[in-house]
Amino acid sequence: MNRVYNEHHIPVLLNEVVENLIWKPDGVYVDCTVGEGGHTRAIAERVLPYGGRVIGIDVDSEVLQIAERNLLSYPNVQLFKFSYVELPVLLSLLQVHKVDGLLVDLGVSTYQLKAEGRGFSFNQDEPLDMRMNLESELTAYHVVNTYPEEKLADIIYNYGEENFSRKIARAIVQNRPIQTTRQLVEVIKMALPYKEVHNRKRHFATKTFQAIRIEVNKEIENISKFLEFAPDYLNPGGRLAIISFHSLEDRIVKHAFKNDKRLKPIGDFISPTTFEVAENPRARSAKLRLAERV
Repeated sequence: MNRVYNEHHIPVLLNEVVENLIWKPDGVYVDCTVGEGGHTRAIAERVLPYGGRVIGIDVDSEVLQIAERNLLSYPNVQLFKFSYVELPVLLSLLQVHKVDGLLVDLGVSTYQLKAEGRGFSFNQDEPLDMRMNLESELTAYHVVNTYPEEKLADIIYNYGEENFSRKIARAIVQNRPIQTTRQLVEVIKMALPYKEVHNRKRHFATKTFQAIRIEVNKEIENISKFLEFAPDYLNPGGRLAIISFHSLEDRIVKHAFKNDKRLKPIGDFISPTTFEVAENPRARSAKLRLAERV
C-alpha cells in the first residue's frame, strides 16, 4: 500500500456507540466495518480489563492494514478481511456461535475519500473506481460508461435523491467515455441549472457521486441481507448498532428494527451533538439506531 494519505479518520458517534453497544463487559463484540479502527479501539479499551473480545472485519484490504497498525497494542482484537454480509462464514470458521454486540458503520472512511487513486472524491482528479473491495470487478467507470441511461437515472434518483437525475444521466450518456472524477464533475455541472451548481449547500456533484458509490458497492443490498441474518447471531440481550448516513439506508434499518420479532428497538435514533458536527462536519447526517435481541 503506497498511496499518498495524510489524514486520519474520526469515528462518528464514538461515545454513543460504546455506551449503548457494550452491555456485557466480558462479552464478544464484532465491529463489522473496522475502517481505520476508531470504534474498534474504543470497544476494545472498554472490554479489555474484563476479558472481553473484539472481532473486527472490513472488506477494504488497505484500510485494514491501517487498522492493524492502530490496534497492535490490543491483544483482545482479531482482524479479518471479510464483508459484513459474510459474517456467518467468518463466525463459523472461528467457531463462534453467538456474540453480544454487532456494529455496522455505513459511512465511507477518510482514507477511501482522501487517499490517492481511490476515485471516491469529486475534489480530486482520479480514475473512476469507488470500490471498497479492491478485488471487486464492478467499478464506477463501468457504471458510468456502460449502464443504460434509464438505469443510471434511477440509481442517481433513488440512491442520491437527486431531482435532476434524468438530465444528469442523459448528459453522462452523451459524453461517454468518461474516464476520471473531474470529467464526471464537469458533465454533472453541464446538466444542472446555474442555481443548482452555485446555490446548493453541498457540492453539486455530491448526490450523484454518492449514488454511484452505493451502486458500485451494493450498499443497499448488503445492509438488507445483513439485517435478515444478524439477529440470529446475537445472544439474548445482545445489541445491534447501525450508523447510517443516507435516508434510504436509515429507512431500511428503522423498518427492520421495528418489524423484526427477534429485535426490540432501543429508543429513537441518536444524532451527533452540535459540538461533534463542528469538530467533524462529515458526521452531520449520521444516525445511530440500536436494537436488542429478545
